[in-house]
Amino acid sequence: MASCVAMMMASCTQKCNCNCEACQNCEKKGGEAPAAAAAAVPEYEIVENKQVDLSTLKQDADGYYILFDGTSLDGWRGYGQDAVPASWELADGTIHLKGSGTGEAQAEGGGDLIFAHKFCNFTLELEYKISKGGNSGIFYMAQEVKSGGEYLPIWQSSSEYQVLDNENHIDAQLGVDGNRQSASLYDMIPAKPQNAKPFGEWNKVKIMVFKGTVIHFQNDEKVCEYHLWTPKWNEMLDNSKFNATGDFPIAYELLKNMGGEKREGYIGLQDHGDDVWYRNVRVKVQ
Repeated sequence: MASCVAMMMASCTQKCNCNCEACQNCEKKGGEAPAAAAAAVPEYEIVENKQVDLSTLKQDADGYYILFDGTSLDGWRGYGQDAVPASWELADGTIHLKGSGTGEAQAEGGGDLIFAHKFCNFTLELEYKISKGGNSGIFYMAQEVKSGGEYLPIWQSSSEYQVLDNENHIDAQLGVDGNRQSASLYDMIPAKPQNAKPFGEWNKVKIMVFKGTVIHFQNDEKVCEYHLWTPKWNEMLDNSKFNATGDFPIAYELLKNMGGEKREGYIGLQDHGDDVWYRNVRVKVQ
């Protein structure tokens, strides 16, 4: 009986021919056994590294903490690193990613850049300028996660506000309904209206996160809204490349509970190998 049950559980289309009770019960239900369960999630750990004390930062007249004032990268470091990666530099009052020309294959010494403080409820504002055919992204609610002794990519634990030259990068034509175009929740929700300025021009970004409600603004227009930790959010994950039975089972677990127990995470800028510039980075804590 045990061997027969094992065979029946192996596949919803596979049957045995021993005519045992398990077979008979299965046949009464149309000959289908339960679908196979998702593969076990590999072990992982969220690494808690030292954070910046916000009280040491300047605040402007609007109550925003200044994360980048054009003169210093203090408080910033590489994701999973102790210092700013060599691919990032100060340039004419901006944070500049020096393009490697290799796309997602980052140059040696590269890596994503994060501000070393986890934010919970906040409003983030900044500006970006992308190069021709360029691709980048803004991460938020991110964790530093290790599995098998190595850091997982930052996008496996966080949402991404897409930064893209819509006219010249092929990613704008991929995905569904434009959900890989600028200001979209990458690969999940398209930004509408799509009002990004062309490459070489400055775009304004605002991201609001409050008790799970997330809103993307682009050039002063609301373009995207969604709600974390809800059945709808779980449904979106199930229908995305991050689904539980896909290639990124740890990502599914992390994104389903984005921000972890404290509902907080890092803000990050993506090294996608293309030149991009950021400036006037500030955040208000709610």
